[in-house]
Order: sequence, then structure tokens, then C-alpha cells
Amino acid sequence: MAAGPIRVTMEVGADGVALITIANPPVNALHPIIIAGLKDKYAEAMRRDDVKAIVLTGAGGKFCGGFDINVFTKVHQTGDVSLMPDVSVELVSNMMEEGKKPSVAAIQGLALGGGLELAMGCHARISTPETQLGLPELTLGIIPGFGGTQRLPRLVGLPKAIEMMLQSKFINAKEGKERGFIDALCSPDELIRISRLWALEIANCRKPWIKSLGRTDRLGSLSEARAVLNAARQQAKKVAPNMPQHQACLDVIEEGVLYGGHAGVLKEAKVFKELVVAPTSRALVHVFFAQRSTTKVPGVTDIQLKPKQIRKVAVIGGGLMGSGIATALLIGNISVVLKEVNPQFLQRGEKMIAGNLEGLVKRGSLSKDKKNKAMSLLKGALDYSDFKDVDMVIEAVIEKVPLKQSIFADIEKICPKHCILATNTSTIDLNVVGEKTNSQDRIIGAHFFSPAHIMPLLEIVRTEKTSPQAILDLITVGKIIKKVPVVVGNCTGFAVNRTFFPYTQGSHLLVSLGIDVFRIDRVISSFGMPMGPFQLQDLAGYGVALAVKDIYADAFGERNLDSDLVDLMVKDGRQGKMNGKGYYSYEKGGKPKPDPSVQHVIEEYRKRAKTMPGGKPVTLTDQDILEMIFFPVVNEACRVMDENVVIRASDLDIASVLGMGFPKYRGGLVFWADTVGAPYIYSKLSKWAETYGPFFKPSSYLEQRAKSGVPLSAPSTSQQGSARSRM
Repeated sequence: MAAGPIRVTMEVGADGVALITIANPPVNALHPIIIAGLKDKYAEAMRRDDVKAIVLTGAGGKFCGGFDINVFTKVHQTGDVSLMPDVSVELVSNMMEEGKKPSVAAIQGLALGGGLELAMGCHARISTPETQLGLPELTLGIIPGFGGTQRLPRLVGLPKAIEMMLQSKFINAKEGKERGFIDALCSPDELIRISRLWALEIANCRKPWIKSLGRTDRLGSLSEARAVLNAARQQAKKVAPNMPQHQACLDVIEEGVLYGGHAGVLKEAKVFKELVVAPTSRALVHVFFAQRSTTKVPGVTDIQLKPKQIRKVAVIGGGLMGSGIATALLIGNISVVLKEVNPQFLQRGEKMIAGNLEGLVKRGSLSKDKKNKAMSLLKGALDYSDFKDVDMVIEAVIEKVPLKQSIFADIEKICPKHCILATNTSTIDLNVVGEKTNSQDRIIGAHFFSPAHIMPLLEIVRTEKTSPQAILDLITVGKIIKKVPVVVGNCTGFAVNRTFFPYTQGSHLLVSLGIDVFRIDRVISSFGMPMGPFQLQDLAGYGVALAVKDIYADAFGERNLDSDLVDLMVKDGRQGKMNGKGYYSYEKGGKPKPDPSVQHVIEEYRKRAKTMPGGKPVTLTDQDILEMIFFPVVNEACRVMDENVVIRASDLDIASVLGMGFPKYRGGLVFWADTVGAPYIYSKLSKWAETYGPFFKPSSYLEQRAKSGVPLSAPSTSQQGSARSRM
């Protein structure tokens, strides 16, 4: 039995109503023990003469957060689908919906996934108004498996049901009531009493005894249903071309529309079992757990330290990054002092923050009241006088070592002794940044990704001297501002930028070999990246690439590819999206279009590079292009793992997904590499290293894994030892 009070209880009142309660804190997940308990209690309630009706609820103010995802991991490890208990037919259809005594769901807090499917198997649903309702199974590569694909369309209508399932979109119970999904709303204090009365009313035939699966009134005519399904298929092809669960979900819904709810439930069970062992589900479940493990840091989160409260943060620099960081902190209800060097820059920074907040209001992710509250927490400054009582400083100025060093020397003298001194540098060694201070234990990297108020990753960079308290406090701030913190070691580029530096360089190498820029972008986009490397470079601006060029050359030696393509682009008056002219042309309000006039810059680059054999372009397949860009990235990830820059391989997976947009449904960079296989990656890189030079030379870690057959993600003895030494 799993830890904690996992059980299902039943109390029969004098009124003849059996109150069945799911208890599995914190969200009453449907662990197999819970499912067995539900079957047992339902069977008992049906047998007992003193039970007239049933109310199903959850303990601790939550109905049910869905099926226990740990079971999926066991299925993926063993390939044994029989580990999934039969809930759909045996429990929901036969015992609940077709049972001889009526069931009413008393819902509060949340009813998600399998929890919502249980509620739909009941004959009525009573809820508190703000309860969250949803079927988010597609985010795990599967479809609802307890009858949800059939009952939800019959309760809320086909268009809304498709939207909720395909977009994993939640609605609150208030909207559920408007749509006829929830039968009545009430306060938490009244929930059980009203649900009991409702159940008795059904039992006594004073309220209708409605079986969701038998309803057809919300499905529309056959031609209307087909039109809705066809439109949804087209949309899914556009937004989720590489995710089979979307089309599978629509197939199963269609089965029920054409042949009835029971036929749909049977097809749903079959398809669910196929999807649960498919690569997409394995990848997405891996990401789900990987994201939850990033905050487990040996020697930091397991030594009974308590996080200090961070009430006030100073941000130095109000440019794109500084204003984004300040915005994220303000939304998290943390007071911010924004420091700039002159009134004009300060005004610009404050204006950018206001614009960021307004943008969030327009997107519907922030209310006007919260926006106004956030702005009231902001104070501008032109000197350090307001730094005397700050709990943290985040420096976000340009990547110039002397400037950063002088800032840190200054703030060390003014800030209180407990204040964390953080830098948002993306590449510079933290020991160099803090060289002129006596506060090495307080210096830490808080590397946000642009735009900082939207991108979810926070790379927390520690040196050997950074205190566990500073790390814990920054992890806590990350959680408060709704970022996913990943703790990494100190090196050039840290984990994300270091791992991905060959990404752009590999694409430049391909161009020098005669491969079309726009073809490269198409191949990479088709793989699942948000955009190709050249469009990304246009978006990020060429200044970033030029700023880090020498840093990478010094740090990575012969495996660094020396390319002057960006220099030539700038010389030609191109700045990417910033001036509307890059590899693509940018018109206001329009989509980026390939710019044919960039060709003369590319030709000049190829002439200088002299890498085309005999001056003729090489012939490569799309797969070759994909591999020549991503395998060097995997190779660098191997070095990052070998040097213990990350605590675990899955941290690099999350960092690649959230920081670089690596497709989530491929499980992150290292997980994907393991599905391809180290021997194959090693053989390809070895071959290319002979032809094109040391940029492709396999790392010793990759070579060792390829020859031993051990997955890249498996911890090495040095990684295990390093983790132990930090404990």
C-alpha cells in the first residue's frame, strides 16, 4: 500500500443515503487501492437494504484530481497494460450509471480527469461555484479512459467537449451549471446536505434519473456532428501534427456519435490501452515527473532549511530582460525597486513594465485589479539609497564583465548582510562576476529566459561557494513567481545555453555546405521546435550572437565552429526582427516571409567558408539535416552531464523543453536521444567528424555509453558521488 491514508469510506445515514468518500491526499488521486475501494463500497451499497441512494465525494475539500499517474510509469517500465484497473465499464458504467440505486456527485475544489469521469457516471452533479472541471489527459499523450470521451459531449455539447479535451481546458462549475453539466450550485457548508436530498429525490422519482451515456440531445444532428468533428480534425492537424492522441480522441468521439455511447466506451478502452504504451505518452509522462523533481536538490532541500521571506527585490537595469524580470516579481506580489542610470532609461523601463502587464491583461491572464496592484509595488531609483532593506538584488545589465564586477562591489557595501546577490548573466562565469566581493556565499545566477515574464524556466546557477540558503531562497522565489526552477552548476553558458550552443553553429555549418536556410528552418519546425534556428536568430537579435561569439570560442576551443555569417548579416544592414530585415522580412502585423535578397549574403558566407566539396552543395536528406543540428547538441549535453553541471538528466530535459522549446511530446533532449540510441548518435558523429572536423567529435561520455549500452540518462558513478557529496 502507498504511503498516507489511502482509503474509501462509506457512512450510511438515517436518511438511507450512503456517503462514499475518496481519501488520498492531497488531491484524492485514483490510486488502484482507491478504485478497488470504490468497487467494494458500491457493491456493498447496492446489496444493503438500508441504502436508498449514494452520494460520492472527496475528503479535504477536493473531489478528485484524476488517475494516479505513477501507475503510468509502472506500465511504461513493464509494458504491462493490465496494471491499469478496469474503471470504465466495471465501475463507471455497470456499478454506478447502471446501478439500481442513484448516485449524486458532491463536488468541490476540483474534478479532473478520472475524477470528472466518475462524476459524469453519477445521475446528478452538485458543486461549489469555483470548482475546476476538466479532462486534461491529452497532455499526457492519452485520451480520457473512463468514459469521458462519450459522456462529456452528451453533457456539454460536442463543440465545448472537444475544446475541453483537445485543449485540456478547464471550466469552473459556474460555467458548468450554465451548460447543464452541473445540476445545482451551493456553498461548501451545504454541499453534502443538498447532495443527499437530491439523491433521495431521484430515488423517490421526484427528480429525473438521468444516465449521461444514453443522452443524445446535446450532440446535434449527424451532419452537424460530422462538421464539428471535421473542423476539429483540421485544427488538430495544424496545432498538434506530431501528437496522435488528438486524432485518436476525435475518432473515439465519432464512434460514439455514429454507433452510440456504449460502442464509444468500448472503442475508448481499446484506444486508451494502445496510447498509454505509445512513445508520446512515455515522453509526456516523463516530462510530467521530471518537472516535479527539479526542486529536489541534494544538500539544499533535504537538510531541514527553511526559506527566508523575500518581500523586496531590487532589479538593476530596466531593459528587455530587467523589465521582464521586474514584471514577473510584481505579479508574484513582491515589491520591486527598479534602478537605472538616468531618468530617460528609468522611464523607458517603467513603461516597458506597464506594457508587459497590459499585455497580460489583454491575453486574459491578469485582471485589471491585479495589474494596478502590481504597478503600486514598483518604485524607480537612480541610485542605491533604496537598496538598504532589499532581500535580493537581480542584476540585469549588458554582458560586460567590468560593469558587472563594479555593480557587485557597490551593492555588497550597501545591501543588508542577508541579501542575495543575483545576476541574470546568460554566459559569464559567476566567480568572475563576484571576483571583487567578499560575499561569494551570497552570489548566485538567476538566469531568466526572454521574455522573462512569460517564459517558464528559471536557471538557478550556483558556484561551489554559494550557500544552500541562497539556493533554497531563490527556488522559493521561482515558485512564487510561477517559474520552474532548475539548479545548475557554474560554467560558460550554464546548462541551457551551453548545451544548445552547437544548435545555431550546426545550422551555420549546413548553410556553408550549400543547404538552403529556409529548408533548414522547415525541417526543424516540422520536428516540433517553435521555429527554426534562423528565424530564432532573427527574433533574438544579432547582438546576442555577436556578444557571446568570443566567449564561446575561448571556452569551447576546437569544438566551437567559427562562423562569420552574423557579422556579414549586420554588415549588410540586417538586424533581424528589430529592423524588419533578416533572413526573413517582417512587416507590421504580417507573418515573417523568407527574404530572397538575403541570398547574396549567404553566397558571400559560403565563399569565405570554403567548406563545399569542389565548390558544389552537398546532398542531404531532411533526416541528415535534423541529425546534424541536434546530435552535436546531444553531444554537448553529454559533457554537461559528465561534468555534473546538472543534478540529473531529467533536469536537462525540462530545461530544453521550457528554455529552448524542444518538443515536450518527445520527452526533452536527453530522453529523445535515448529513444534514438547512443550507438547510432555516436556512429554518425564519428563519421561527420572525419569529414567536417572536430565540431562533431563525440565526447568520451557519449562514446562510453554507446559502447556499454547504458542509456545516456542513467546516472554515472561520478554523478551519484557528486549528489552524495552535496547531501
